[in-house]
Amino acid sequence: MTLSRPRSAPAPFYETVKREISEKIASGIWQPHDRIPSEAELVAQYGFSRMTINRALRELTDEGMLVRLQGVGTFVAEPKGQSALFEIRSIADEIASRGHRHHCEVLILEKKPANARQAATLKVSEGTAIFHSVMVHFENDQPVQIEDRCVNADIVPEYLAQDYSQTTPHAYLSLIAPLTEGEHIVEAVRATAQECALLDIGETDPCLLIRRTTWSATQIVSHARLLFPGSRYRLQGHFSS
Repeated sequence: MTLSRPRSAPAPFYETVKREISEKIASGIWQPHDRIPSEAELVAQYGFSRMTINRALRELTDEGMLVRLQGVGTFVAEPKGQSALFEIRSIADEIASRGHRHHCEVLILEKKPANARQAATLKVSEGTAIFHSVMVHFENDQPVQIEDRCVNADIVPEYLAQDYSQTTPHAYLSLIAPLTEGEHIVEAVRATAQECALLDIGETDPCLLIRRTTWSATQIVSHARLLFPGSRYRLQGHFSS
């Protein structure tokens, strides 16, 4: 009696999609920060179900090959070897990592001439058009951060066009102008009456303020003033020699 060798099972459809996308990235057809076709376009291209395409994109995102921004699109990720000198996580990612829900309320999203302080911070001339945003980030409906950010409009011209209920300024800026250098200044402060109201804290409650400046290549991309209620935030780091 002759025994036949069992045939190997065909690869699942989502693996086929993953392999072909990975090959396009590896060969340089799709470069870091390139926007790839949408789920609907990939469904039409491959003829597979949307669930299959979604799984392929989700797994490639988990593996660090893609970056997905809700309401914006899916992009080729920056290779780890060329990533920032240090990693600054989005507050939305921090909250999600705790298994909690994040949402954001945008208070100000505007184009304005830089005043003297903003111009000095961004290293532009006073009166230069910049973008300015103020928003409050929530964790499970509790306010945990006021973000007051100024952005170099020449580097990120589409900043005002983004839906920050679907993504965060940090996530969008990291995609368009990848971080190569950053500076943190941390201090304990008393919040203003308006800030206390936004954070739902008492006027004598301590707050933690982080002033964050980020560069892409040799240019300053943004400066953010991040204010946290002291009772709801802990600054933590891990170092090794």
